[in-house]
Amino acid sequence: MRAVVVGAGIVGASAAFHLARRGVEVDLVDSHAPGRATLAGAGIVCPWLSQSRDPRYETLAFAAVRYYPELVARLTAAGETGVDCAVVGGLVVAPARDQLQAVARRLQGYLDRGVTEVGQVRLLDAGGPKALFPHLDSTLAGLYLSGAIRVSGESLRVAMLNAAVKAGARQRFGTATLERNGSTAGVGVRVAGELLRADVVVVAAGAWSAELCRPLDVHLEVEPQRGQILHLRVEETSTATWPLIVPVLSEYYLLGFDAGRVVMGATRESGSGFDFRITAGGVAEVLQEGLRIAPGLKRATLTEIRVGFRPMTRDGLPLLGRPRSMPGLVIATGLGRYGLTVGPYVGLLAAQLATGETPQLDVACFDPERRVAAC
Repeated sequence: MRAVVVGAGIVGASAAFHLARRGVEVDLVDSHAPGRATLAGAGIVCPWLSQSRDPRYETLAFAAVRYYPELVARLTAAGETGVDCAVVGGLVVAPARDQLQAVARRLQGYLDRGVTEVGQVRLLDAGGPKALFPHLDSTLAGLYLSGAIRVSGESLRVAMLNAAVKAGARQRFGTATLERNGSTAGVGVRVAGELLRADVVVVAAGAWSAELCRPLDVHLEVEPQRGQILHLRVEETSTATWPLIVPVLSEYYLLGFDAGRVVMGATRESGSGFDFRITAGGVAEVLQEGLRIAPGLKRATLTEIRVGFRPMTRDGLPLLGRPRSMPGLVIATGLGRYGLTVGPYVGLLAAQLATGETPQLDVACFDPERRVAAC
């Protein structure tokens, strides 16, 4: 069996890895377009604090978290030991402890349902969060959960790509176009003037997927949402063990990596198109919100600003499945702000669909050709 995977972000790399380890002949095509969401993504894997309460998303996300240890073990067995993935815990912070009660009840509900990955949960009085993340405002109260994961999406993506190549996958670079190949079911991929024929094509091109599929009359409701995210450097060296921070009244976050690096983000700029710019307003917005809860970071060095395009759908659910009009395709995109949470698992499901296996999870509700009414 031959497959072409278009897009080498977190989903495409995962699909290529899982296809190659099944013995499929894989070509992985990537354009290196600026704005890859995987590179810009913060690295928070904590779906129990997600703003989405859709049970379809929860089922997918909780399964994805359970798959993480198995995936990292498979990559380690393939000789890829450089994945930066650690359970560091998470903190929801608020000006007063009583503002955290609803979140506490939500987490307890998950634990009562047997979602043990949440870990231990405890409320912290004012000052408690600062003891765990030194730059926070000392007046903030917090809710701590031990199961939150921090991951470098790029380290995971590279490990999956390397493992896929070791298993026989071929990397190709250039802008891909999709072409009908002999019948309404067949699809080929043209890159650098060469037509790659395959039994199945996996479209995992993130926010670029809709444009890629348009020539085949496959219409995907996915569009780019620009995110600007800041990287800071502080003097401490213990930052890799700090918990990730999520304010209860805000969509902004903080998390630490090694070598004194702290990530602060991020904007959510709908209607941005593929405008790959750092804007004064975006940077100011992130700094204002981040420094509001962590005033100790005012003296940190601003070392880098990343821009990424999240592939957003109207209902916040992925596009995953085979289009009825073009069964030679498998669509795997639309992960929005939760790409690093569910992306590796969605890549596995896409590989299972591509090979004709029954996916581990029922993906019917993620029909890539569904239409969602505008809000």
